[in-house]
Parts: sequence; structure tokens; C-alpha cells
Amino acid sequence: MQAAAVPTTHLDPRVCDQARLTRDARFDGLFYIAVTSTGIYCRPVCPAPSPRAKNIRYYDSAAAASAAGFRPCLRCRPEAAPGSPLHRAKSELVAGALRLIEQGALDEGSLPALAARVGVGERHLRRVFAEELGASPLDVAATRRLLFAKQLLTETAMPIARIADASGYASLRRFNAAFVATYGKPPRDFRRGRAAADAGADELVLRLPYRAPYDFEHLLAFYGRRTIPGVEAVDARSYRRSVVVDGVPGWFDVAAIPGDDALALRVHHPSSSAVGAIVARVKRMFDVDADPRALEFALRGSTLLKPLIRRWPGQRLPGAWDGFELAVRAVLGQQVSVAAARTFAARVAATYGTPYADGEAHGVGALFPTPERLVDAPLEQQGVIRARASTIRGIARAVLDGHVAFRAEQPLAAFERDLVALPGIGAWTAHYIAMRALAQPDAFPAADLILRRAAGEGRTLSTRELERLSEEWRPWRAYAVMLLWRNS
Repeated sequence: MQAAAVPTTHLDPRVCDQARLTRDARFDGLFYIAVTSTGIYCRPVCPAPSPRAKNIRYYDSAAAASAAGFRPCLRCRPEAAPGSPLHRAKSELVAGALRLIEQGALDEGSLPALAARVGVGERHLRRVFAEELGASPLDVAATRRLLFAKQLLTETAMPIARIADASGYASLRRFNAAFVATYGKPPRDFRRGRAAADAGADELVLRLPYRAPYDFEHLLAFYGRRTIPGVEAVDARSYRRSVVVDGVPGWFDVAAIPGDDALALRVHHPSSSAVGAIVARVKRMFDVDADPRALEFALRGSTLLKPLIRRWPGQRLPGAWDGFELAVRAVLGQQVSVAAARTFAARVAATYGTPYADGEAHGVGALFPTPERLVDAPLEQQGVIRARASTIRGIARAVLDGHVAFRAEQPLAAFERDLVALPGIGAWTAHYIAMRALAQPDAFPAADLILRRAAGEGRTLSTRELERLSEEWRPWRAYAVMLLWRNS
């Protein structure tokens, strides 16, 4: 069997064996190799000598290997592998729970509370996690904490106490105990020979690995055309923006790393506890966990999409930092050009946003206005027509009242239902927001005129015709949207 002929391993021993023996980087992060004679689990690209076949076990995720009693390899560093358990989720339920776990829901919260947030019982959530991931939610959360802490230890000079906080440990004692139990030595031993960090430093740089190919240039171009001046800044090599996490402002910068299948994330924020949340949201925003081979396998059966996939390999879904901000931007863009929408968004941000002095030198000296600032704002004074101004105020009120939330874990159908209930919001706007703010891979704004023309190949399809055509692209229709828009 040729390894390249399948989209994922599904733990087929023949595929896993071939990928392991050839150290095939295309399978890095798709499965893990556990060795019973050493008690260690590794990435398929691990440079260590190949163990005997009888001692090998394969696992879908690092969490599954850890739950089986294996510890991460210090040579290949599983924390540096691309992807996350999200690419293993087969249901919206598990995907939603995983998004919450990556945001730290189980660092301080309980499993029953997590189950309640995704609308099921604790026992059912455990069962579906075991079926889809081979690990419990608690196992996934514990592995995420440990590997993220190991990455911070390895890649930064961040003080150890701040790393414990940033990676979600409730105390330094638990942090140390987790490392001793897993690696047989305390965290400080990973720091020997390295310079001590400045305890007052509030900036760090992290590597975000991805699975190639990755069209970063297109993402920059997409963001660049939609940049809100003062809030965001895009140049030839990077994207930068101001953010607010836990009520505290900061900023981050994302750039490609030449010669490496990874992005460099530079975070400038005074709160160490915010680091994990920022990393999780940036990874979603830049879609670094996507598996391009699985997407290609799913979409290449379409005669319409196959040539586009070949023309633009590495297509990613451009996400958004904040759902409310994107919703405002989407309404401002209704029936006007991208440039006009950007102008309106800049006016709104300059008038109702908050100055951010620490970001001025980096081109991000403003924070986008909150729902509280826009709920009664006379946006008509900024040139926004009355209907759209009213819609934006309605969205702000719905967010404040709890009728609409931009939680990434919620099902697409529920989000669409809540959003289209607001005056001025149709299915197109709801799906566009879901596609970017919630990173919903199956969101599909079928009423989009440009999309219907691009898919019609010479004629304009009706919305119903396009919806029927798109059924074969599930559950990756949002990626099809991006390819078709590029081809228009």
C-alpha cells in the first residue's frame, strides 16, 4: 500500500509501519508510536533507531498514548508536532468539547461543567471521547497542559512559575509533580545551561508547527485587504493586531519562519495566564491544525474543485480573533466593496474604540469597540446607513443579553438559528461569520452571488442548486468557498 494514497492512517498498521520506517513527515502528528520496551511514545519522524515491531503500539493522539501509560519522547518532542486532537474529531460534539479544552475549560473547571456546556451528560461525553480519540477529556486536558508547558520550557526563557500559570496548572506544586511523574525530573532540569529570564518580561516567541503545504502568503493577502487600521497591521511578512484577554490589553504578531514548517507567534501581554488562550485562538485563526492531505482527499473528487486544489495547495481557512468584531465588519460589508467596508470599520474603531498606547509603536494603537460601546452608538454619524447601524446595535444588544454568543464549540445550526433571528442578518451573513469567527469547516454562504457564479462555470447557479452541488464537499465546504472565491 502506498502511504500517499490515503488521507489519514486510521491506524492501519501497514500505513503506520511505512510512515514510521521512512520517517514520512506527511504523517507527523497524525499518529504516535509507543514502544512497550521503553515506555516512551514518539512522532513518526523521530530520529531514534527503529524499535522491534513486536514492541510497537500505535495511537491516534498523544493523549491516547499518555492515557495508556507512555511518556513523551525527549528527542522528537511530541509537543512540537503539527495538529491537535481536533483533526481526529468525527462529530460536532467532540470538536466543540475539544475547542473548550484547548481554551483551558478543564484547567479550572470540572468535567460535568464541560459536559453541560456542550449539552450532554458526563458519562456520554466520556464515551464519545473514548470512541473517537481513545482518551478521556481529562486525559486530553492533562496532555495538553503538559506538552504546552514543555514547549514553553524548551522554546522560551519564560520564568518557570509563569509557565505553570500559562499552561493551566493550578499550582507550582502540581506543575512540578506532573513533570516528575512523566519525565522523571523537575521542570528546572530542562533549563540548565540557559540564561535566566527577566521576571518582568511580557513578551515571548513560540513556534506554531503546521502540516505542509501552507499558503501563508494568501492568508496575509486576505487579511491585508480587510485590515482595520489601528487595530490590525499587515505587511509583506506578518500579521499583527491588538487584543484584550481577561480584560487586559496586549498584542501579537504572526510571521512565517523561513525554511521551517511553522509560524512564529510573538505575544506581548502582561498576564501569563492569558498566553494559553492567545495561542489557542491564534492557532484557530491561522488554521495551523488543518490536514491538507485529508482536505485534498475529500474534495478532489469534484471536477470543479480538483484543478483549484492543484493550483493553490495549502489553502487555509482565514479565521478571526473576535466574533463580535467580525460580525460588525460583516454587516458593514453588506452590499458594498471590501475597501468600503474597511473604511467604515476604521471609522467605527477610531470613534468608539479604546486607545492602546503600548501598541502605537507597532501600528496597533487601538482596541476594537466592545458591545457595550456600540449598543447605543450613533453609527449613522460615521456614514453607516440607518439599517446597518440598527443591525449592529441589535447584535451588540443580543450579545449583552446572552441571546447570541460567538463560542467556537457551538453547533453550526444553533449558531445560524440564533443569528438569523436578529433583524438585518440573513443566512449568508450567519454562515460567513461562522466560517471565520467559529472556524466552522462546513459553513457555506450559498446565497453569495460571486460563489454562485464561480460554481456555475459560465452561468449563475441558484442558491438551491449550489447547496445541492455542495453536498459532496461536506464537511469541508468552507474550504471550497475559499477556493471558489479565489477563482472568481
